[in-house]
Amino acid sequence: MNSIVSSGTTATQTDASKAHIPKVAIVHDWLVIYGGAERVLEHIIDMYPQADIFSLIDFVPEQQRHFLRGKTPNVSFLQKIPTAAKNYPKFLPLMPLAIEQFDLSSYDLVISSSYCVAKGVLTGPNQVHVCYCHSPMRYAWDHYHEYLREMHLQSGLKSWFARWQLHKIRTWDVRSNNSVDHFVSNSRFVARRIAKFYGRESHIVNPPIDTKLFNLTTPKEEYYVTAGRFAPFKRLDIVAKAFSLMPDKKLFILGDGPEMEKIRASSGPNVVLTGFLPPSQVKEHLSKAKAFLFPSEEDFGIVPVEAQACGTPVIAFGSGGALETVIGQNDAKGRQPTGHFFYEQSPQAIVEAVHEFERKAQQGLYDPAFIHEHAQFFAIDSFKTRFAAEVQFALTRHEQFEPS
Repeated sequence: MNSIVSSGTTATQTDASKAHIPKVAIVHDWLVIYGGAERVLEHIIDMYPQADIFSLIDFVPEQQRHFLRGKTPNVSFLQKIPTAAKNYPKFLPLMPLAIEQFDLSSYDLVISSSYCVAKGVLTGPNQVHVCYCHSPMRYAWDHYHEYLREMHLQSGLKSWFARWQLHKIRTWDVRSNNSVDHFVSNSRFVARRIAKFYGRESHIVNPPIDTKLFNLTTPKEEYYVTAGRFAPFKRLDIVAKAFSLMPDKKLFILGDGPEMEKIRASSGPNVVLTGFLPPSQVKEHLSKAKAFLFPSEEDFGIVPVEAQACGTPVIAFGSGGALETVIGQNDAKGRQPTGHFFYEQSPQAIVEAVHEFERKAQQGLYDPAFIHEHAQFFAIDSFKTRFAAEVQFALTRHEQFEPS
């Protein structure tokens, strides 16, 4: 198999005299919105523009399809099930079967963009499978009990059926990781989960952030901001409650979702729920805010990096990906802080964190220029260079392999 070297926008042959151009397939779990995982997919497509795309379903609205670069994804039989566009999460038990039905036997290189079942595509010994793992399947592993609570499946016949299905999926998930030749994880947090659940090593390449869209903005205005989908695990509720206890401080919550009305009902007059906003308005709120609040445990977390690209510090829950994107006080490397951590997901902990942040900010501890510069480590060009090196590593190792 010929080597593939990415220039950042294309994949080319190292030896122009060779006629064979490796065929590339890119596999993504499902396509319904332009979210964080789809931003990664977008730039992988840019790196390998000749690739074919495969996904369980494709219901991306027309106005969001730019990231597919004009490609029409190959989809599974799940696409034809009535109500699949809205109820696809309920088809989780069918997803392992569906992903195995893609015939990728004619491809030399398979790149899976996986947070559920995409890594389970079937590949042979003459193919190289590189998995960019956003996360092992959360609801089957460490978020198992939380998932049952959110789905109201804690007891009863439906609960036992769901538990049995998730048990089967965990077994399949472990077995299917053998199809992957090389794992790339999006953070140290995810790398530890891959090691624990699959017993596999992974190399870390952080997701690409379009930092060029966000300019260093000073001075800041007297308000705070948080953003995300209004879902239980995002914990936007505790931020709203915290600021309701601080009526002298203004908070904007950007986004929408199923818990929006519940959060609105518990918010004071100083808390503004904006609903969905276009990217330009999100950028404006991030750039002028005194700080960005990030209360959830995420595998990585894109918006905190976007906030930092504006020179805006981050007040974050000290767990998960935030520990890798935000520099707190007493940094082991002696770097300046780009934010402040709190370690309990409660309104009171956020109140205390905001007060401590303001004391430090008055001392000039947070330098917007340094915060902006720190965010550049996560830029798109950095992602492309690092991910291309990982793909080349996998290809080279495959070519050099000699069975004993």
